Amino acid sequence: MLRGLDIRDMLIIDRLELAFQPGLNVLTGETGAGKSILLDSLGFVLGWRGRADLVRQGAEQGEVTAWFDLPDTHPPIPCWRRRGSPPDPNCCCAV
Repeated sequence: MLRGLDIRDMLIIDRLELAFQPGLNVLTGETGAGKSILLDSLGFVLGWRGRADLVRQGAEQGEVTAWFDLPDTHPPIPCWRRRGSPPDPNCCCAV
């Protein structure tokens, strides 16, 4: 489950830490409030290709971090345990 997003220097967002709770979470706001930026940011974490035009003007780079709660049965977790290493987003173990 997605637990939160930390977004820095993306378009109109200087810095935003957003935490989600179990159950239904709803994003609402006026046009131009940044809802699509939140969804694009989540997409980047999940592997979408980033675009330089989304970086906040004057910033060198944008940064997005997401954190998840994963069940013990999630496929990479047994692999990480076998390797004796903590969860690594770059883990390339076959599952």
